[in-house]
Amino acid sequence: MNRHIALLSMAQGLFMTNNITFIAINGLVGLSLAPVAWMATLPVMGYVVGGALSTGLVAKSQQRFGRKGSFQLGLLVALLSAGLGAWAVLSQSFWLLVIATFVAGYYSANGQLYRFAAAELCASDYREKAVSLVMAGGLMGAIIGPNLAIQTKDLAGMPFAGAYMALVAIALLSMGVMSFITFPPPPASSESEGLGRPLNAIMSQPVFVVSAMAAALGYGVMNLLMAATPLAMQVCSFPFEDTAWVLQWHVIGMFAPGFFTGHLIKKFGALPIMGLGVLLNLACIGIALSGEDLHQFLGALFLLGVGWNFLFTGSTTLSMKAYTAEEKNKAQAAINFFVFATMAVTSFASGALVTTQGWAWLNWGSLVPVLIIGAGLLWLAPKKSSAA
Repeated sequence: MNRHIALLSMAQGLFMTNNITFIAINGLVGLSLAPVAWMATLPVMGYVVGGALSTGLVAKSQQRFGRKGSFQLGLLVALLSAGLGAWAVLSQSFWLLVIATFVAGYYSANGQLYRFAAAELCASDYREKAVSLVMAGGLMGAIIGPNLAIQTKDLAGMPFAGAYMALVAIALLSMGVMSFITFPPPPASSESEGLGRPLNAIMSQPVFVVSAMAAALGYGVMNLLMAATPLAMQVCSFPFEDTAWVLQWHVIGMFAPGFFTGHLIKKFGALPIMGLGVLLNLACIGIALSGEDLHQFLGALFLLGVGWNFLFTGSTTLSMKAYTAEEKNKAQAAINFFVFATMAVTSFASGALVTTQGWAWLNWGSLVPVLIIGAGLLWLAPKKSSAA
């Protein structure tokens, strides 16, 4: 481990501060501005659709400018989109808010590559721990994000405009942190041109199929329930401070395990840890279906966060067995596209389902993707054993 990994972990924390603040406020701002209630999470959907459509652009920028240049470009977009979000709230424009979050998706597509970049900053024997530790940096977002939303929501005279303004400062701070990180130089285009397998050959491998599916569906379930939580808690008449507290513990569950998930994966392997993530997701759904008190929201969302960490960290390390260094940009872009596409569907579905069908039906529907992930892990396990 080295200072570059520590700084990248800090950048991950600032990235998650942006994400968690968005999750905490976008649905509520959307609900106040939307023409009809079921459109409330369209700003959340805009963020992930923007991310999905940006994955190809980000892959090209990574190849052309390298990790650092591409990451700084993403942070510049974060700064501009946060300013546009503040303007949207002050002008009470719902569709301008959707455009702002859509543009911010480019930053999200960049930030999703921090975890892959972590593996390039250390010796290969430590990459599981490096990925895990950088993801643990998201714990900063768990602490700062909800509190930032609470402390700044009334600063500009219009609810939550101040929170978007604060994200401009977060982007500037992250640009400063990123400037001190030195990444390995990208291979020259003449060296990497034509090397590696076609993308369809990479994607046809069982290990890629399962790692991409687990990353996408695991993130999708987490996003489905997390994006709906502020709306569900508002329906149950909980104050915003309670909602922010629940989201804070959810994000602690997402990133605190990062301090030991890498060690567990190194010791037991990715598949068993991902299987444990599936079980934790099932426990989350069980608690959520048991009632709608504050402690049930808190317990369900905390377990959802831990389960996501095990699934996402495990799928990230598992996917690294499916591609070479020359193939990384297109393979990682494909994985992130599947993640964002799934999140786009769940972001829209969360608002539509929770406002029309209720919190319970939302959780029953979450069982389907969780069980699909479990089936995929059971399918891959004997294949990996025979390959070994």
